[in-house]
Amino acid sequence: MADRSDVCVLLPTLDEAETIGEVIEGFREEGFENVLVVDGDSSDGTRSIAKDRGARVMVQSGSGKGQAVREAVAAIDAPYVLMADGDGTYRPAEADAMLEPIFEGRAEHVIGNRFAEMEPGAMTRLNRFGNRAINRLFAAVYGRDLSDILSGYRAFTRRSFEQLRPDADGFGIETELAVKCVRQRVSTAVVPITYRARPGGSETNLSPFRDGGRIVLTLYALARTNNPIFYFGSVALLGTVVGVGTGGFVGYRYLVEGVSHDVLALFAAFMVLLSVQLLMFGVLSDILVSVNREQTQRLEDVAERLRELEE
Repeated sequence: MADRSDVCVLLPTLDEAETIGEVIEGFREEGFENVLVVDGDSSDGTRSIAKDRGARVMVQSGSGKGQAVREAVAAIDAPYVLMADGDGTYRPAEADAMLEPIFEGRAEHVIGNRFAEMEPGAMTRLNRFGNRAINRLFAAVYGRDLSDILSGYRAFTRRSFEQLRPDADGFGIETELAVKCVRQRVSTAVVPITYRARPGGSETNLSPFRDGGRIVLTLYALARTNNPIFYFGSVALLGTVVGVGTGGFVGYRYLVEGVSHDVLALFAAFMVLLSVQLLMFGVLSDILVSVNREQTQRLEDVAERLRELEE
């Protein structure tokens, strides 16, 4: 039976001197001795505070949360990883609830749902609106509602992380993990958690517009291989609107005013034909993706049976 000694608590940080000490102590008080802080070259003493509180510290070689997480997981030997932020917004006391689905074999990836119990002031209205919109977009595109795909409180098996192979560099890492969990059928559980307001003196490293835009682009880009009908269909829809709109303008000018626009007419026809071709390409791509998923699942089943025989 797995226990806390099999877990590494991973804390990506960047200038979290105001809170990192309390966060580390909180997890150690819950019985987690293996705490790894991966730091993005902080300039406020975050690393020295983390070392003083008994955490193992490494400085990431690049930049961005995604790169930090990948580099840290590669250096972790424990079979289970509990990832949280170093800003004090997540409760170490809820670590057991996060790990329970994994220890019981019900999931390989767990997401903490911040919206289950959010303290006043923990998230601005703008951020809350953006988070809700992104979660709804995710549910519509990928066909599964994971409640809070942007949550930084995660628990996962190291093996499942290596299977997902995320490559996002910044805050898009959480989005990519959620998308690939659905795409690769990694068993995923959602656990209600408390999301606390940032303590006074600490500042967020998240930019709502810049990082929010990147997250939406990440969702859309990943849809190309997970939901190609949506990816190509959305472009086809835009092209159809442009083509039909242009054709309507050309028809109005010719029938009402007697003015012809041959070039615009050709452009309108081209856009409509291109849109039809994109939609057909999306349908064919979806068939290929479905076949690939089925074959991948069969190979994974065979690999799992071989592992069981070896054990």
